[in-house]
Amino acid sequence: MTLARVDDKGDRLVVVNMNAARRGALTPDLYAAITQAMHQAAQPRVRAVILTSERGFFCAGGDLNVLIDRRKMTEDERRAQIEKLHDVIRGLRACPVPVIAAIEGGAAGAGLSIALACDLIVAAEDAQFTAAYVKAGLVPDGGLTAALARSLPRPLAMEMCLLGRPVGAGRMAALGAVNLLSAPGGAEVAAHELADALARGPRDTQGAIRRLVASAYDMSEAEQLARERDAMARATGSAEAAEGIAAFLEKRRPDWSQG
Repeated sequence: MTLARVDDKGDRLVVVNMNAARRGALTPDLYAAITQAMHQAAQPRVRAVILTSERGFFCAGGDLNVLIDRRKMTEDERRAQIEKLHDVIRGLRACPVPVIAAIEGGAAGAGLSIALACDLIVAAEDAQFTAAYVKAGLVPDGGLTAALARSLPRPLAMEMCLLGRPVGAGRMAALGAVNLLSAPGGAEVAAHELADALARGPRDTQGAIRRLVASAYDMSEAEQLARERDAMARATGSAEAAEGIAAFLEKRRPDWSQG
């Protein structure tokens, strides 16, 4: 039985986690579906990727039954398995178009890592976010510590990781870690509305902005200024800039399809 799929909606791709019986726990199928979507997103027609789930829970993270089997491996073998998750995280970060997480129920462990690797997060009001590793005697992976440190105040990041306490979507939104709240059951619809807004914008410009924001967390101010200088110099000579500037001066809506 396939536990994940990619739905091609023309200007967007929807990755569906179908492992509902295990609250969306990670599977090789999910890794493969996300990787497939990241490759397909290079097509010019694609403007966004949405990650979602079937029947109520975005992703519960690693399956503890799988981790029991990993205890029999050598440490190097376990590192290789963890790198499979990290390849997915790197793929999400490098996607050429914005990635939106549509979260129902919650995101826990590596499921939270995947959610925070996305560019935009829509969550149902009753969703819970949990860094649950400590309760199983484990430590975060999938870039979770870095993502939490970037998204939340240090005391809350510590609370989530040290105590494994869930944090509600409302609190996450109030702190800026969730972009948009929806009524329960409405996260994917709200994610598609965000994708609609993205599709009305300039694709190449959005990609350049995405890369600049991503690099800003790791670069020195001097390095980031250089990146912004180079990106702006390229953008100013682009077809999208020609259309955008003309539309602004002519007081009309830009036609980005001509860019």
